[in-house]
Amino acid sequence: MTLDPVHYEGITRLARRIQYDVDETDHRDVAETVWAEFLDPLVRDGDRVLEPLDEQRRLVADAEDVALADTEYDTVHGLDAGTINPTTFSNGLVLDIAQAAMSATPSDLDLHRGRTMVMTVHSADATVAFDEDDWTMNDAGYVRTQIRQAPRVNRFEEGVVHALSLYRAESEHARTNADVVDDLLVLDGPIYPTGLLRWADQHPELRTVLEEDEQPKEVVENYVRLVEKFDAKDVPLVGFVKNPAGNAVTRAVRDSFGQAPWVDDAAMFKRLLERGELVDDPDDPEGRRRFERDTDALTATSWFVSRGGTDRVCSRHGDALGVDRRLDPDAYEVTFFAIYDPRTDVLYRVEAPHAVTRDEGQREALQQWALAAVAAERGPPLAVGKADELAKIGAREKASLRETLEETFRARRTRQYDDLRWGDE
Repeated sequence: MTLDPVHYEGITRLARRIQYDVDETDHRDVAETVWAEFLDPLVRDGDRVLEPLDEQRRLVADAEDVALADTEYDTVHGLDAGTINPTTFSNGLVLDIAQAAMSATPSDLDLHRGRTMVMTVHSADATVAFDEDDWTMNDAGYVRTQIRQAPRVNRFEEGVVHALSLYRAESEHARTNADVVDDLLVLDGPIYPTGLLRWADQHPELRTVLEEDEQPKEVVENYVRLVEKFDAKDVPLVGFVKNPAGNAVTRAVRDSFGQAPWVDDAAMFKRLLERGELVDDPDDPEGRRRFERDTDALTATSWFVSRGGTDRVCSRHGDALGVDRRLDPDAYEVTFFAIYDPRTDVLYRVEAPHAVTRDEGQREALQQWALAAVAAERGPPLAVGKADELAKIGAREKASLRETLEETFRARRTRQYDDLRWGDE
């Protein structure tokens, strides 16, 4: 059933009332004030949660010119992991299966063939037995598989099996294939397992699991060792975050400044990086002006070090869940810069451990590479896109795997009405 014209008009009238009170220009002005006065450093509860690594500035790069620019990295490797999504069965089992893959640009077909697969299973029934084992090799050694039993929880079973499968597969595959990377490794996502580290903020039971169970610590240790490995190789390790959604900076700004009218940090940085001008809007009955975006150039911030939110865990203020860190604690801190592509109106975040970005030349080289890659692809870098395709488990494969699991467990997959309404994913 569609909306009748009278219903549609009623909704637009409501929207116009909201627009009358909220002006995006005001948000941009507040962002400019925050940029000028509050980020060098941004302090919360006595700790520096954000500060520039060097001179705080914004960069502008012509989209066509930078897309053709040379970079320092002859080969770029990307890494991603995908899952079938958490699945619950009528016998009480909850599981997820993740596979991780690494891409290379230029292509390396043997490398692309390799996979790391992890199944994590949760059962509330203590009598259920799990055949946990060490890594098993398949496909002539190209595929490593493992099954793990998830920590028992009374809630959030699906989130637990998903995070443990995804991040274990990703970090294990990265460590296993680290030696093939000579110039640059790009993770599809953050450099640490933020989805797992968010447990501390979600529920006391999850916080207890995060702090006391060995499995989350094992996963975090993989990422810590990965930082150390690439530091020893003197090869940069970065994370390309396609959908940055944290709000640690926004919360700290709100505490310091009194207001932060953005949904999250990405919205704030987008306001800071968007370029354009106010023009008359002939379609506005109130005679208000609208912002016309300049789409000729990509923009970016300089590098910042972040110690807020989940970034705190591996910073000088955190303990990395008790994992032994063999480098100076500052080496593991998350550093980042933001890239805004006005052609698609999308903001990205590029992360790297401080061990990588201490060198000014390396910072500039990574920014040049990222700007050139985004400009050329009108989106994530080619290596990231290739890794995403390799690791993705398609809808057909997910459905087939779930049917096979139903037969194996002799149990039906638990379905809800939305599964019938919208179909399986």
